[in-house]
Amino acid sequence: MNTSWLNTKEYPFAHNYLTVDGAQLHYIDEGQGEVLLFVHGTPSWSFEFRNIIKHLSKNYRCIALDHIGFGLSDKPAGYDYSIQNHTATLLKLITHLQLNQFSMLVHDFGGIIGLAAAEQIPDKISKIIILNTWCRSIQDEPEYKKMKGILGSPLMPFLYRYFNFSAKYILPAAFGERSRLTPEVHQQYLKPFGNASERNGTVAFAKSLLRDQQYYESIGKMLSVLKNKPVLIIWGMKDAFITEKHLLWMQEQFPAAEVVKYEDAGHFVLEEKSVVAGPVIEAFLG
Repeated sequence: MNTSWLNTKEYPFAHNYLTVDGAQLHYIDEGQGEVLLFVHGTPSWSFEFRNIIKHLSKNYRCIALDHIGFGLSDKPAGYDYSIQNHTATLLKLITHLQLNQFSMLVHDFGGIIGLAAAEQIPDKISKIIILNTWCRSIQDEPEYKKMKGILGSPLMPFLYRYFNFSAKYILPAAFGERSRLTPEVHQQYLKPFGNASERNGTVAFAKSLLRDQQYYESIGKMLSVLKNKPVLIIWGMKDAFITEKHLLWMQEQFPAAEVVKYEDAGHFVLEEKSVVAGPVIEAFLG
C-alpha cells in the first residue's frame, strides 16, 4: 500500500510482515527484554500505541500488530474478518515470533481478540493490561438496544464503507477532550482507510456487534483461566461507548487488579494520557 501519508516522526518504527492466509500482516517489534504484546481495536491500528512503545522500548520488547484490514496490513476483499479469525491470526504471530512468555495489552475489540487468544495459551501469559474494552454479551443493555436498529440496517455498512464513518466521526467523538485529537494525528487514523475498498475491517467489526454477542459472552466466561495473572486496568472514564459498567464488570472478573482511572479521558485513553500512563505501565511490568 502507499504509505506516503505516514508520519514517520510520530511512528518511527521498522516494518515487519508475516503472510497469513495469503495476506500481509504488518507488525512492529521494538526494543529488547521482556515482551509486551499490544492488541488494538477499531478503527485503530498499532499507531495508537506509539507513545507508550517509544517510552517502554528502552527496557522492553514491544510488539504491536495491525489486524488484517487495519493500519499497514493488507485489506483484501473476500477475507475472513471475523473476530475468531483475528484471534487465530494473533496466535499465528505469537507462534511465528516464538513468544513463550509475554505480557499483553488489549484495547477495544483487541480485548476480545487478545483475551480469547490468552485463554488458549494461559501458561505463556505473564501479565495483562486492559484498556476500555468489554468481554461479555451486551445485547440486553439499553444502549445496545438503541443501537441495534442502526447496526441491522443497510445504512450502517453504507456509512462505514463510503463515508469512513468509524474513523472520521466515531473516533473523534470517543475522545474525552476532543481537542486532544489534532488534525495531524487524526489523519493517521483516516489514511489507512483511504478508499471504500480499504474499509472491510471496520465494516466487519460493526457487523460483529450484531451477530457475535454470544461469542463475546463465551470469552468472558473463560476469563477464569486467567484469574491468577497480575492485571492492570487503565480506564478513560469519559468513554461514551464502553462505559463505567464495563469497568466494574472487569473488576469483578479480576478482583485483585490494579485500577487506574483517568476522569478526563475517553475511549482512546493512550492517545490522551500516554505521558502519565507510560510510567504506570512500566511500574506494573516491574
